Amino acid sequence: MPEPGKKAVSAFSKKPRSAEVATGSDAVFEAETERAGVKVRWQRGGSDLGASDKYALVTEGTRHTLTVRDVAPADQGSYAVIAGSSKVKFELKVIEAEKAEPLPAPAPAPAEAPGVDLAPATELDGSVPSPEDLCSTAPNGFAPGCPGASDDPIGLFVMRPQDGEVTVGGSITFSARVAGASLLKPPTVKWFKGKWMDLNSKVGQHLQLHDSYDRTSKVYLFELHITDAQVAFAGGYRCEVSTKDKFDSCNFNLTVHEAIGPGDLDLRSAFRRTSLAAGGRRTSDGHEDAGTLDFSSLLKKSSSFRAPRDSKLEAAAEEDVWEILRQAPPSEYERIAFQHGITDLRGMLRRLKGMKQEEKKSTVFQKKLEPAYQVSKGHKIRLSVELADPDAEVKWLKNGQEIQMSGSKYIFEAVGTKRTLTISQCSLADDAAYQCVVGGEKCSTELFVKEPPVLITRPLEDQQVMVGQRVEFECEVSEEGAQIKWLKDGVELTREETFKYRFKKDGHKHHLIINEATLEDAGHYALHTSGGQTLAELSVQEKKLEVYQSIADLAVGAKEQAVFKCEVSDENVRGVWLKNGKELVPDSRIKVSHIGRVHKLTIDDVTPADEADYSFVPEGFAYNLSAKLHFMEVKIDFVPRQEPPKIHLDCPGRTPDTIVVVAGNKLRLDVPISGDPAPTVIWQKTISQGKKGSAVSAPDASQDAGDSDEWVFDKKLLCETEGRVRVETSKDRSVFTVEGAEKEDEGIYTVTVKNPVGEDQVNLTVKVIDVPDAPAAPTISNVGEDSCTVQWEPPAYDGGQPILGYILERKKKKSYRWMRLNFDLLPGLSHEARRMIEGVAYEMRVYAVNAVGMSRPSPASQPFMPIGPPGEPTHLAVEDVSDTTVSLRWRPPERVGAGGLDGYSVEYCWEGCAEWVAAQQGLTERTSLLVKDLPTGARLLFRVRAHNVAGPGAPITTREPVTVQEILQRPRLQLPRHLRQTIQKKVGEPVNLLIPFQGKPRPQVTWTKEGQPLTSEEMSIRNSPTDTILFIRAARRAHSGIYQVAVRIENMEDTATLVLQIVDKPSPPQDIRVVEAWGLNVALEWKPPQDDGNTELWGYTVQKADKKTREWFTVLEHYRRTQCIVSELVIGNGYYFRVFSHNMVGTSDTAATTKEPVFIPRPGITYEPPNYKALDFSEAPSFTQPLVNRSIIAGYTTMLCCAVRGSPTPKISWFKNGLDLGEDARFRMFSKQGVLTLEIRKPCPFDGGIYVCRATNFQGEAQCECRLEVRVPQ
Repeated sequence: MPEPGKKAVSAFSKKPRSAEVATGSDAVFEAETERAGVKVRWQRGGSDLGASDKYALVTEGTRHTLTVRDVAPADQGSYAVIAGSSKVKFELKVIEAEKAEPLPAPAPAPAEAPGVDLAPATELDGSVPSPEDLCSTAPNGFAPGCPGASDDPIGLFVMRPQDGEVTVGGSITFSARVAGASLLKPPTVKWFKGKWMDLNSKVGQHLQLHDSYDRTSKVYLFELHITDAQVAFAGGYRCEVSTKDKFDSCNFNLTVHEAIGPGDLDLRSAFRRTSLAAGGRRTSDGHEDAGTLDFSSLLKKSSSFRAPRDSKLEAAAEEDVWEILRQAPPSEYERIAFQHGITDLRGMLRRLKGMKQEEKKSTVFQKKLEPAYQVSKGHKIRLSVELADPDAEVKWLKNGQEIQMSGSKYIFEAVGTKRTLTISQCSLADDAAYQCVVGGEKCSTELFVKEPPVLITRPLEDQQVMVGQRVEFECEVSEEGAQIKWLKDGVELTREETFKYRFKKDGHKHHLIINEATLEDAGHYALHTSGGQTLAELSVQEKKLEVYQSIADLAVGAKEQAVFKCEVSDENVRGVWLKNGKELVPDSRIKVSHIGRVHKLTIDDVTPADEADYSFVPEGFAYNLSAKLHFMEVKIDFVPRQEPPKIHLDCPGRTPDTIVVVAGNKLRLDVPISGDPAPTVIWQKTISQGKKGSAVSAPDASQDAGDSDEWVFDKKLLCETEGRVRVETSKDRSVFTVEGAEKEDEGIYTVTVKNPVGEDQVNLTVKVIDVPDAPAAPTISNVGEDSCTVQWEPPAYDGGQPILGYILERKKKKSYRWMRLNFDLLPGLSHEARRMIEGVAYEMRVYAVNAVGMSRPSPASQPFMPIGPPGEPTHLAVEDVSDTTVSLRWRPPERVGAGGLDGYSVEYCWEGCAEWVAAQQGLTERTSLLVKDLPTGARLLFRVRAHNVAGPGAPITTREPVTVQEILQRPRLQLPRHLRQTIQKKVGEPVNLLIPFQGKPRPQVTWTKEGQPLTSEEMSIRNSPTDTILFIRAARRAHSGIYQVAVRIENMEDTATLVLQIVDKPSPPQDIRVVEAWGLNVALEWKPPQDDGNTELWGYTVQKADKKTREWFTVLEHYRRTQCIVSELVIGNGYYFRVFSHNMVGTSDTAATTKEPVFIPRPGITYEPPNYKALDFSEAPSFTQPLVNRSIIAGYTTMLCCAVRGSPTPKISWFKNGLDLGEDARFRMFSKQGVLTLEIRKPCPFDGGIYVCRATNFQGEAQCECRLEVRVPQ
């Protein structure tokens, strides 16, 4: 794989050329490869061509031929030839026979015939050419990413972003498509404006970045969306896409047109810095050089009112015209401006003048501000400049306004010539243009504040609603007031849809509200931030009505009240009461009421005509709740005073009637009785049919009919007339009442009436029905990628009514919101649940439903996580084959899933056989495997499968059987380019020479030096199956020489030669001497050094030193000759001279020095000094300039200075807090001409204190002191 930016070596030595062929003729295309045996494929339109009656494919050594027989118009199109990683495209054009012209022979400067394309076909070797080259050199002007490109790209782009135009205030989207079939990971895409402005940090109201992946076509889509475009948005943009080993980029332009006429153009606006509306950057227009003139915006603006020109010419003018103008003489300016379409020459010259002024070196600034700085929000940034004058005053400007000292926001520092502006806690308000002004000169920069990614702290939750209900999604993010984006099924929800969606921000919380949900609102809703996204599902179901309590049959007597009552789930539902199918009209005796969810029908003074079927029909729902009203007729017969007791019910055969009551409702059994004297009433409940419980009569019942009757309930005699279960007896009737019926109240009730005349008895069957019990916790099985199978058992008690079906609910494990999976009852005991998110833990529960209602929910199932098996591995290839082994390599599957990867299994089978054999026991985590112990000569198929906790995924199989047999390959050394020339290393450096080679079986490698084998222990040779390494840990001069390396397989051999040169510093020159001295000049001469360091000498360095000071000064550098003349010497001084030699390694360690000094005499004058009387000039030390107190900043080297006089020269001593500093290496003391200096290297707070300088001679001593304060910068 070639590196980005480098062109790979082509596999073709001769490439096919595009041609024109007449209809009915044969078209022949030839190609030659660098070596024989290379597999070549011919393609048309991305599909491989095979030998047939139409196409003839011939291969002779390195020559490959494609013949298209009997050419027809359908054969016209684009063809390609592929060898290895090299691909060459060419065109076949079909013309009528009478219009065919012979192809002219190639010439140094051919004049192309009309309609004939003689340009060589474009070769795509896997390198990354520029977008202009791709579009201009590809056939028909098409290339991957250009309009009309085919779907067979060699670069990364399938479709490149194109130039666009938009009007101010409009929107535009730039799209880039990247091929993802061969990529292991998603590519990284960056968008830039100009050369360096990264648009990822500018995402906001006017700019959004989108990306998506199409699994069907395996293409990544990246979009740059610009809304509410402004004039400042115009300019050149760039899209860069990169992967692990590839890189590609594309430039495109955006033109923004203003909605004004040509006459309204403001020429000055093209040269002003654009200000931002939201408190952004502003610049001062008071000076011509306040900012760089932006002439390109005027060109773009005016171009919108002219006829369009060639886009390539405009791109070239924008990118290269200023560089051309800067290098051209002024006489050529007019021609260049005309050539590139520049009409405003005055503006062009002004900008060019500003550019040239910037090139001049500043006299005020030694180091200017960088062109731009970038800092994250909340962090600190420092802007630093270095001045030529340490005492110069500096002003800092922000958007043209001077920055004032205010709190700790801005910190100004001045250390020597360095001036620093520190901005703490950067916010978006600090995103502006800054200037540093010194006198009349300034330098500018821009600060870009990058907001940190907004994270999601509480995700969205799934919701399930009915049609017409209100929906509110809530999500919490890490930043208050952050920019977010709502999407539905991948489509962004914008503010333009406020009639449907309502967006609300409340601090860190963001809400999406749908007032009245419809079926179209169902789907997946997502919230995207700059640092993450969250997804939730909205299920909208049609409104269904649930019956909590149905109406029950009633049995009432004459003149009594009958009440039918039902309860439904929606309190807003209205309904109609029917009698025998006809609507019932309320009157003074029949009343209809609706309170909340309860609907009542009340009939007073029941008559036999009221006996009928009554129904309640809710409006808008297909429900019909019906019950029957039984009229119990009371027969009154005249009997004598002695009358036997009788029970007056409509059950003359005394067969038990069943009375059904819903649990929780009131049960009232009203039994008319007669008899004289008044009979005694006994109520008895039997456990089962045909078995009577013991009846206990009330004591003294015959004495007083008004006494309380005794009754038996569940084998127990109850005499209570109050409570939940009670009996009330009057002269003509007995009423048995149960408040809030329960299951234990179910059974056969026997009513017995007795008096002295006789006895009567009736059996009444009471059945209590209820909602079912909760089922047991469901079990989960067959868990897949987004589905599972839920199974459950029926409830232990069905409530006395058959189970109509079941309702299933699910929720995420960490959520508290249950979502219903079905609205139609499930008749079975299992259900396959779908539409779950892979990798998310879920729980299930189930309800049982009968005619009475819905049971309580079952306990939740064990948590489970939908996980699917991984996809099939990709790019399975055979790397190497031997007599018993096959080496395989593949890439991980594109879809791994939440279950991750546990490893891979490798299997093989013989050709024509369906039985697969495991290549190794267990799984391998690597993406390569060497399959061993295979039979020689066998033809085998191999397949690889990925495994995770969900099981194995789909396999990938080799396309063709692999023959297990060693392939003989000629040995060949692949000598790198940098080893083909002399290899120079310095003495002591390591030498590591790596030479790749190829050949099968493994070649034998031999190293020799000048024909002799290598025996030195300092050299080590390391060989691998693909390369050999010569390693020397520390090079010496003796290692220089010519090395040969050879690889041999049987009688085949390949060799290579390497020249190794170990170089060192040269020795000093020899025999330096003074040839002549005259006037102020001295002539020197020397001989070259005895050892040149095994490399060429670069020259000599000549130095001189005064005999008095012995300080050396360089006179000549890089001097090539061995003699020189040193001039401008001082009369009366004596000089020493020395010469160094130097080469590419460095300067010689020692120098050749003259032994005796050379004196420069004063010519023609002999001075006789006068005789003076010796005077005593001795003087005690005294300080002419004492030390002064200092305050310095820690970390910066400082000096303490003073001046002293005295004769003889006094001895100087320095003390700190009374301690002698003479032995401390951190302090350096200088004394020159009476000026004393103490240098303190990088002081710290510990170095603060009292410093004393003491001068002493035999005449006396003197001292001075100062205080040094060391401050730590804040």
